[in-house]
Amino acid sequence: MNYFARAAMLPLCALLFVACSDDATSQDEPIIEAPANPGNDGIYGFVDGCFSMDAREAGSVESRFLQVSAEGDGFAFATHAQEDAAPFFMKASDLGTYLFYDADGRYLVVEDAAQFKGFERKDSLLSDIKTLDDDYLPGAQWELEVSAKDDTRFQVRHLKSGHYLTGEGLVEDAQDADVITLYPAEGCAEFPELSVDAEGEVRTEKFDDGSVFGVVETHSHILSNFGFGGGGIFHGSAFHPLGVEHALGSCEMFHGVDGRKDLFGFGYDKGDDLASASLIGALATGILPEFNHHTDGYPTFTDWPSAHDSSTHQTEYYKWLERARLGGLRLIVQHATTNSKICELLAGDGVQPIRYPCNDMVAVDRIFEETRRMERYIDAQAGGPGEGWFRIVESPEHAREVINEGKMAVLLGIETSNLFDCLLTPYLGIGRCTEEDVVEALDYYYEQGVRAIFPVHKYDNGFSAGDGHRGIIELGNFIQTGHHSNFTLDCPDVPARFDHGDVQFGGLNEPRADYFAAPYFDMSAFGEAPFDTLKPHIGILAQGPLVGDYCQSAGLTDLGEFLIHELMKRGMIIEIDHLPRRSYQRAFEILSENDYPASGSHGGDNNGELYALGGVSKFNFGACADPNEPGTRVADMERRLGLMADAGVFEAIGFGFDLNGFAGAPGPRFGEKSVCAEQQSNPITYPFASFDGGVTFTEPKVGERVIDFNTEGLAHIGMLPELIEDVRRDGVTDAQLEPLFKSAEGYLRMWEKSIQRGAALSE
Repeated sequence: MNYFARAAMLPLCALLFVACSDDATSQDEPIIEAPANPGNDGIYGFVDGCFSMDAREAGSVESRFLQVSAEGDGFAFATHAQEDAAPFFMKASDLGTYLFYDADGRYLVVEDAAQFKGFERKDSLLSDIKTLDDDYLPGAQWELEVSAKDDTRFQVRHLKSGHYLTGEGLVEDAQDADVITLYPAEGCAEFPELSVDAEGEVRTEKFDDGSVFGVVETHSHILSNFGFGGGGIFHGSAFHPLGVEHALGSCEMFHGVDGRKDLFGFGYDKGDDLASASLIGALATGILPEFNHHTDGYPTFTDWPSAHDSSTHQTEYYKWLERARLGGLRLIVQHATTNSKICELLAGDGVQPIRYPCNDMVAVDRIFEETRRMERYIDAQAGGPGEGWFRIVESPEHAREVINEGKMAVLLGIETSNLFDCLLTPYLGIGRCTEEDVVEALDYYYEQGVRAIFPVHKYDNGFSAGDGHRGIIELGNFIQTGHHSNFTLDCPDVPARFDHGDVQFGGLNEPRADYFAAPYFDMSAFGEAPFDTLKPHIGILAQGPLVGDYCQSAGLTDLGEFLIHELMKRGMIIEIDHLPRRSYQRAFEILSENDYPASGSHGGDNNGELYALGGVSKFNFGACADPNEPGTRVADMERRLGLMADAGVFEAIGFGFDLNGFAGAPGPRFGEKSVCAEQQSNPITYPFASFDGGVTFTEPKVGERVIDFNTEGLAHIGMLPELIEDVRRDGVTDAQLEPLFKSAEGYLRMWEKSIQRGAALSE
């Protein structure tokens, strides 16, 4: 009987005093009053704390604490004694939403609210990853709300069902929810999580010249696991509401036993390509012939993360990003990236599963959605909205505020081939993109917070010929467009990041005068039957390479030029390094005519012209120390700074690792995997201090594995402090490194000029 029903019975009991009082005296146990309200810091204030739970009807003073059932397989609100209550570690899964994790590492769960059979006690949870159900919710997430009946206590909403918690089960209506009190407790188990292996405070003051303090990472792909159909082609997430066991669990479900279904990773990491017999055979069978990699993730992590030689596994988990922030990383450009043809290749023949369509823009939208969820998740761990160190920014002013607080500013960008679905060969029944389509798409993504865009990535699209990358990309472009390759030896004399050198699939190359000519091949069935669609063309693919310095015969289209002008009008950051030579040349003509900067986040600078316009690029430390000339590993950095000095612009430059983007990170100087020909000295030792001296770093661990930077290189982004310390050990001075720690300032100045020029061009 609930409280309100009991209240209605009181007048009747007054009239029938003897009967009512005799019954109560003989049958009712004495009421055990609950402890006093311990107070609280609101719905966000329980994160990572240890608490017991009491549920009672409004107005009741009787305690009913949640305890483990006698059988041990469930929970029940069955004890009046606080000391017998189950202690729960409250792990935030979102803002104000928690997992209740008991002393034995089990969860408070209700899977089926409609067929309630008690509160379950589970030692493991399913998730959207393990079920391949994009909408799947486990029954273990509980959302705190301030109680409508007692504003000093709570009501608890079951996230999966939307129902509310009572001592007897779940109810649909919030009006029937019990009042929940959470009491500080002891004896909790520690929820599984990775460590940052660092202590201290980050620098929040500026440089003497007013520059913000911090390193920029100009080119990153934090959530690539949501690209490529969202299955496991790229494995491991930067966060997961259920924790590290789900974010970084085993990849065997996707990559197969011994990693033998990780065909794309094999092609990238082993240096093979689709022309090789081993990979062609693997595509036919759906599995590699022998061992590829160990698949275990948390807590053992035998083979990954390893950004140096494992391209299809996560390297930017949020705890690793946090460690990089402690080492000075303050601005990161989060490019949503994906590739529909890689997705179709592996999903169409059932090699690997997907959760949603392979379409590039579907993945782009999902990545942005998850980036904002990641911001919320990190806020939740820090104690509430805006409290986290990971802050998505949409203006230079906001970025400066974030950086000056010692937090990490996150700028959203797009790097994908089928930008806005503007294909060279449109889908059946869909026409080519128009200027109106481009304006609509730009307006939409600007409203979503996107500020940086690559007009083209790997493949030909409606804006430009593809970047001219050879090998696998030649084949991908053939599949994407139905056209022969379009390479020529008649090339402009401009630098190229990708568009140069031999053509690997010589039999595919047949230059055409009209870029928009009807495609020669029908590849429309590829998404449904990849190998069968490719099989008739094996003879062409088996022909040898064309030797010479080839480049794309086509450049920017009229729509491509329109796109660049529209990006400028909005003050957006134009990413130019995937433009092929002809497009690159024309883009610089447009930029120069309008005094507009750009970003060369793959390292392009057009012989310094990029810097003269106020643009930015990135650099790499030299991989190996020179035993005869210490301190020379910053040679590339100093060459670029010299070009900036010649142009009379602000001298600063940052990184562009392209992590999670199928690009190798810096490898080790020591051990069996050393990338160095000469013997190296001065390895990293621990502890060591950050560049600003405020943080002390100890040996980095991932679960049970200790990662040795000296023999494993930059295994993940969290080892950025080791990379910087490594060059300091080689004699690079802090004065030489200062432009690196001013690189966030340099990027913000480029962004600010983009906005200023955009405003002027729009007048």
